[in-house]
Amino acid sequence: MKRKIELLAPGGDVDAIKAAIIAGANAVYCGLDTFNARNRAANLSFDDLIGVIALAHQYQCEVFLTMNIVILENEVPTLVKLLNQLVNTGIDGIIVQDLGLFNLVSKHFPTLAIHASTQLTTHNEGQIGFLAKIGATRVNLSRELNLGEIKSLTTLAHDHDVLTEVFVHGALCIAFSGQCYSSSVSVGNSGNRGRCSQACRDEYEITAAGNKFPLNLKDNSAYFDLPELVDAGVDSLKIEGRIKGAQYVHTVVDSWRKQIDQFVDTGKLLADDSNLYKVFNRDFTNSFLKGNLTKDMFIDNPRDNSFKHANDISNAISVVQIQEAQHTLSTAKDAIVELVAEKINHLSIAKPPLTLAFAGKAGQTLSITVTTPAQHFVIESDTRLTTATESQIDQAAIEKRFKSLKGTGYLLQPFNFDNLDANLTLPFSQLTQLKNQLLLQLTQREYIGAVTLPKLVKHPKVTETPTLSLLISDEKDVNLCDVTDADVYFKLPESFKKNDNKYIDIFLRNPRLIPWFPAVLIGKDYLESVRLLEVVKPARIVSNNTGVAFKAFEMGIEWIAGPFLNTTNSYALMTLQEQLNCAGAFISNEINRNQIRNIARPANFKLLYSIYHPILMMTSRQCFFQQTVGCNKPSIEDGCMLKCEKATTITNVKGISFAVDKQKGGYPSIYNHEQFLNIEAVEDLSHLFDEFFIDLTNIGSGSKAEIDKVQLVTHFENVLKGVSEAKIELNQLVTVSTNAQYQQGL
Repeated sequence: MKRKIELLAPGGDVDAIKAAIIAGANAVYCGLDTFNARNRAANLSFDDLIGVIALAHQYQCEVFLTMNIVILENEVPTLVKLLNQLVNTGIDGIIVQDLGLFNLVSKHFPTLAIHASTQLTTHNEGQIGFLAKIGATRVNLSRELNLGEIKSLTTLAHDHDVLTEVFVHGALCIAFSGQCYSSSVSVGNSGNRGRCSQACRDEYEITAAGNKFPLNLKDNSAYFDLPELVDAGVDSLKIEGRIKGAQYVHTVVDSWRKQIDQFVDTGKLLADDSNLYKVFNRDFTNSFLKGNLTKDMFIDNPRDNSFKHANDISNAISVVQIQEAQHTLSTAKDAIVELVAEKINHLSIAKPPLTLAFAGKAGQTLSITVTTPAQHFVIESDTRLTTATESQIDQAAIEKRFKSLKGTGYLLQPFNFDNLDANLTLPFSQLTQLKNQLLLQLTQREYIGAVTLPKLVKHPKVTETPTLSLLISDEKDVNLCDVTDADVYFKLPESFKKNDNKYIDIFLRNPRLIPWFPAVLIGKDYLESVRLLEVVKPARIVSNNTGVAFKAFEMGIEWIAGPFLNTTNSYALMTLQEQLNCAGAFISNEINRNQIRNIARPANFKLLYSIYHPILMMTSRQCFFQQTVGCNKPSIEDGCMLKCEKATTITNVKGISFAVDKQKGGYPSIYNHEQFLNIEAVEDLSHLFDEFFIDLTNIGSGSKAEIDKVQLVTHFENVLKGVSEAKIELNQLVTVSTNAQYQQGL
């Protein structure tokens, strides 16, 4: 087998990265203490990163930097400063969620390879085209996909010169990544900002099915699925675990390295996966890969399962047997600690010293003698030094221009000026040229100068007075078109019957309705969505799915980016408009008023904002009902999406209940007990937004009584007109509401 299979390992701290390298990882991914989605990991300083890159490259191991969060407008200057440093480090790629980063990197830092994060929820072929167009060189496919879906998308990705990677080991989220807001809603720590508090691992009041941890999945392990992943053409096998320690990382990487090598050499697999059970695990499942979503994917304990597993494999029942099993495992764990410490002890990320000696006299060139432990060379200026009449090349001038060398992989020593005469000068451009020549010889890379972003223009609104729009999901609510001039969006399901014209006919009967596409559309459901576009040929759509958006762009259909695309900055808007001819976008409801105010719209681009909606916490391809109210089916069947419309609640140990909702054709979802109601945004931001939106679908309302929708529309229209009584009337109608996200932001 000739094709390289990359083993990609997590590195939450320096020791974990060393452990991954020495265990045989082909690449590691790690984060700095800013702009990454694992704030709970130790993470690296920038100096650490420089050392890690140098060490990894000695072992032919690549380094990818996680920058996989949404970016706020006021963070862009700091982000650009970081990118200016990164382009000269030799980093092998950056992992990105925010669409604005694609714009910044493609325009200003094209030498940086962009990897699309799992937070972008990539699961259909249109999304591959979308990401390829905006500059992705690699895509981390959604964890929920099965092997057939992975193979299909990988084949397409390769046609676009895009690589694919798949998570093969480690923790599983029950929610679609990038579409989980549970932590943000419940405690103000957004998963889209790397601060997930893992509500899916929380304890809840015991459910009817007898579970205290009804959302807790086992860990993922595709250890015995390697042949199928190779057959699918996957380029990178990714291990989760940036919060895990060096012992975990070494054990898992070493096990996978041996499995890959065995398969490459012999075409056969190792049968023993016992080492994987000696480090943290919640037991293992490969059900997403196999497309067999059973109750067995869950485990009613979020803590380390390794000790229970030790009891099980030893058939330990008595106290003595259990003690022996636990002692054996503890001894094995201690041995792993000692082994890893011994293996990484000699690895260093310390910067080697760099000494520069400057020399020159009038009539001679300026020379720099460069010394490192591995190199010794001299570079000289093209022009000769002359006696200074005004500006001189003194120590301060040289130090100012050469201090940036501190950001290289070397420890800059005090400069030596012993052989440089005073009162000399030469063109200052010669100093820059010498520095660039020095860097090229040291690093074998051309030095890239710092980028300064042009100031963004805040273009005027498309509509002078903000308008109202509303969302429905049932044709019986089409009568609302008769009581308002508002745009009326119709929410499409996440699943369709194949070749069924039900929703096509709804739009053909009701030409005023504007299609609203959900965030997740996998396989046939994406293809049915495309068929709807081709048959209905709507003038405009709203899409929360970038795959459908890409298809609309190809067909010349005007499209608006929906609220679940997590748009939080001006550069994301620029990506959407410049690359995909997007006509407007919803601004994320996760950000607050001050964070919204800083956003600059592109020219002729609408800004929209939702002021009333059920608050989605998470959506899953798994079934929330198996562990809550129970289900007679042993696994999710093809018809479950289309037929099931169960609803229940789960209550956490603080006594707060959440609606678990399943619409026909929808994925199981969990919603906050409060509705989002934000009239303040109308008062604060009417000068910015073209359209304020209200969701009238009843989805996520749980057991709450349905509110008269005509009244709601009337009151919201009056709010936009400035009628003061409308705010009071709305607060009386919507009795359980919040706008906490608008207050706290990200």
